[in-house]
Amino acid sequence: MGFEETIRKMFFRKPKIELEGGADDNKPAVPEKVSVRCEKCRQILLSGELDNNHKVCPKCGYHFKIGARERITALCDNGEFTELFAEVVTPENCDFPGYDKKLEKAREESGESEGAVVGIAKIAGMHAAVFAMDHRFMIGSMGHAVGERITRLFEYATLHRYPVIGFALSGGARMQERITSLMQMAKTSAAVGRHSDAGLLYISVLTNPTTGGVSASFAFLGDIIVAEPDALIGFAGPRVIEQTTRQKLPAGFQRAEFLQQKGYVDLIVKRTEMKARLGEILALHAGGKA
Repeated sequence: MGFEETIRKMFFRKPKIELEGGADDNKPAVPEKVSVRCEKCRQILLSGELDNNHKVCPKCGYHFKIGARERITALCDNGEFTELFAEVVTPENCDFPGYDKKLEKAREESGESEGAVVGIAKIAGMHAAVFAMDHRFMIGSMGHAVGERITRLFEYATLHRYPVIGFALSGGARMQERITSLMQMAKTSAAVGRHSDAGLLYISVLTNPTTGGVSASFAFLGDIIVAEPDALIGFAGPRVIEQTTRQKLPAGFQRAEFLQQKGYVDLIVKRTEMKARLGEILALHAGGKA
């Protein structure tokens, strides 16, 4: 019995469904939405199996990108999360050609009003301020609204004396907003500084990719820097660096494991273990008190 027939008998009855791919385009004939191909090892995985493993490939450990709310829900106790500052969005009628349409498309594709979700959660019984960036919203790029949401969250956490856990994922500053986007680097960094001066903990989790103005500001200002395995982390991409320096970069350059060897990353934590490890760090910092 072939793979196609086995899958159909396991998961489908009448009516017969159309299959993707086939011999003509060298793609395996697999029912749509029932399976997915791993981007690293190229193995075919059942979607349910992948979902149950926090979108981590059980074959090779590749971490698929996930949405901001999906990441936050997996981290919080009972998935409970109180969102803050959702009213902060990018102003309409920006004079950059086509920007309004890009924003509209990003909102439709992501289901989010902006590229970062921020709020308060309980993790391992302890309160914490949490933010996560969403790759589906213009590659998690940072404009005015993203910077403002993250800044306000740090200010709120400072006022209420909460630790902050932030999941960075970004292609960099949103250049459609010109200098306003670059100003977010200084603004978010200042807010992190005030939070730190108050003696409060900030855990920065770097996911794939964390680049550009985000990596050059709040992403690398954490008291503890955590990264997901094999995450691309840096300012400019490796191709740009090679073209600029005209030098061949070392193997694994700008990947999480390379940065840990160089002292830029403290811990590399699998997504399936993230909640437990972050809970341990919060408990250690709190002296065991919720």
